[in-house]
Amino acid sequence: MRLPPAILANAEEVLREILRFAAPADTTLSRYFKDHPRLGGRERGAIAESVYNVLRNKNFYTDFSEAGGGATMRRLTLLGMADAVGLEALGGVSEEEAEWVTRIMGIDRALMHKSSRSNMPKWLFEKLVEQMGEEETLALADAMNQPAPLDLRVNTLKANREEVIAKLAEAPIRATPTPFAPQGLRVLQKPQLQNLPLFKDGHIEVQDEGSQILSAIVAPKRGEMVVDFCAGAGGKTLSLGAIMRNTGRLYAFDVSEKRLAKLKPRMARSGLSNVHPVVIAHERDAKIKRLAGKIDRVLVDAPCSGLGTLRRNPDVKWRQKPEAIGEMQIKQAAILAGAARLVKGGGRLVYATCSVLDDENEFIAKQFLEGHPDFELVPMSKALAEQKIELDMGDYLKLLPHKHQTDGFFAAVFERKQMPKKAKEAEEVEAADDE
Repeated sequence: MRLPPAILANAEEVLREILRFAAPADTTLSRYFKDHPRLGGRERGAIAESVYNVLRNKNFYTDFSEAGGGATMRRLTLLGMADAVGLEALGGVSEEEAEWVTRIMGIDRALMHKSSRSNMPKWLFEKLVEQMGEEETLALADAMNQPAPLDLRVNTLKANREEVIAKLAEAPIRATPTPFAPQGLRVLQKPQLQNLPLFKDGHIEVQDEGSQILSAIVAPKRGEMVVDFCAGAGGKTLSLGAIMRNTGRLYAFDVSEKRLAKLKPRMARSGLSNVHPVVIAHERDAKIKRLAGKIDRVLVDAPCSGLGTLRRNPDVKWRQKPEAIGEMQIKQAAILAGAARLVKGGGRLVYATCSVLDDENEFIAKQFLEGHPDFELVPMSKALAEQKIELDMGDYLKLLPHKHQTDGFFAAVFERKQMPKKAKEAEEVEAADDE
């Protein structure tokens, strides 16, 4: 069954707005669909996928859309839509347009100039080539330009992986265990999960395998005091709570009340009662200082460029600016230093980003160690072995889509040395004075 011709016009309209890059693509799409309630599920899916195809392949599509007759935006939309649903499913396409689309889709991209083939802005391509070499950058770019699979985390408070696989099969949804995360499942199609009893009852949560691995290396134990320092909507908070078996005390800090509000219904589904969401003003908030030197484990999933998530958010590479990376570094260093004050002697601090840039990753980790001699690096190989996760890593966790089929993630694990009694007392006095 063909899509009606009007869908191309809808896709072109929303694409034009998204390519202004004034807001995240998913936000613009959500608003557009809200303003056009008559669009059905199939039409919305086709429009969204066509937009993401254009964002992933912007350099390649633009090069050819600007050549020849016809409006550039119409041609961009045709390429994105044909890639999403197939040319034969499109209504309102002329014979000339169909021939042009078929010809463009048949081009061997391996023959193109490398920076064009990468479909990255020039500054990002050059930075990654400098960091990891041209061959590795192109392999990464090829993987980033593919849609991500759907990863789920099984909530072990309510079910185990085998039970969930069997229940999903009844839907029918085929899921397979993720290779590294012990409670992860990978679904290759994109089913509607919201209406599944498994989802409604909190047996599963959507969470990339890489994100699940981050929670595992925090390694919280039952009864401990744990902080998720930049909790956001709480995906990692929920996985930490499940690892803790709903014991101890788990703080979810974030500067955004709106983001933390999204955590509350997820907490209710999950069955967790040990989570305490706390809105903070900044990394030196008095609410944080009261806990100085008292926390067993702290996770800092720091604000970053987001350049590890391009499979899901391809607009990020076009919206992100090189000068913003330096601004991010200042914020990342400040947040990590603020979070470090919470950690007790012998406690663990994990710094993580969803970026693939060394500037936001190793640079920040090494800078932190230089300025905090009371912390030492725990080699990632050791942290992973403790959790029986078979990943070949050195000092740091570096997950990449073309190697590990996850989003791009970085993590460093630090441990605070046991503090002499006098130093501990002095820190507690300082925290009290700051209040």
